[in-house]
Amino acid sequence: MKAVILAGGLGTRLSEETSIRPKPMVEIGGKPILWHIMKIYSAHGINDFIICCGYKGYIIKEYFANYFLHMSDVTFDMRFNQMNVHSGYAEPWRVTLVNTGDNTMTGGRLKQVREHLGNDTFCFTYGDGVCDVNITELIKLHKAQNTLATLTAVQPAGRFGAISLGQEQTKITSFREKPEGDGAWINGGYFVLEPQVIDFIADDSTVWEKEPLEKLADMEQLSAYKHNGFWQPMDTLRDKNYLEDLWKSGQAPWKVW
Repeated sequence: MKAVILAGGLGTRLSEETSIRPKPMVEIGGKPILWHIMKIYSAHGINDFIICCGYKGYIIKEYFANYFLHMSDVTFDMRFNQMNVHSGYAEPWRVTLVNTGDNTMTGGRLKQVREHLGNDTFCFTYGDGVCDVNITELIKLHKAQNTLATLTAVQPAGRFGAISLGQEQTKITSFREKPEGDGAWINGGYFVLEPQVIDFIADDSTVWEKEPLEKLADMEQLSAYKHNGFWQPMDTLRDKNYLEDLWKSGQAPWKVW
């Protein structure tokens, strides 16, 4: 099975990092968050990736072009212009990088990689969020539901501290730094899709989360895999630092490999 990853957005809310590189190349623990996402899929046996590039996509291409070099011990003999690789580890990945344009919307990017997908079920997600979703079970549910699309539904924690305070009350009776949120399920990415869903995408200006998903839902062709575990997007510098702290602590929940 193949996994398509969106990696072309500007990441404007993380401008401290994305002024010099695309958002999926922002590092957590010294590795791009894109690498972390691919490792999650690889842990479930999915090693064939299609990366939808856009903004500063050449940086992603250069990263994979030099991946083996990055991961190896190497000697450069400057006198003879030689390079000797001593040891290294390469992932069992096949990576197709497609330039889908700087300004293309999420649906348009998916439509542009149609020729690389064949006629089989595939995975699809955003290049800026990590979680510990059981992708094997997600795929199993998708096939059991027999719908064209399945998304991973999550309940994110509240972003700010929550307090209990009545109408006339001035003393706080409870405080929670990271409340569970309002109970609403939201789209957490990590889709499993049938190739027919691309027929619902009109052109480069189509936003995947609007007309295509709305139409699939209206047709009862959109299922949800409820994920109660860890899920965290990297939208802001605060998010990035939170993920970095989890990684440094050795307790990163998304590290399933």
